[in-house]
Amino acid sequence: MKEKISEVLDKIRPSLQADGGDVELVDYIDGIVKVRLKGACSGCPMSTMTIKNGIERYLKQEIPEIISVEPV
Repeated sequence: MKEKISEVLDKIRPSLQADGGDVELVDYIDGIVKVRLKGACSGCPMSTMTIKNGIERYLKQEIPEIISVEPV
């Protein structure tokens, strides 16, 4: 499952990198994906929106088993 998640994150990554940020998969446990935003994204006030409305939505669309995405 982590490999599938990483593949989907690789599709999202260029958008984040264009703004000076990045995303790292930390863990996956029972439908919960834990990610760490890096670079410009780590201190951005919109990081919660990026995770919930961007990363989580896209991951759920691609991998229906995912329940939620949480920052660490």
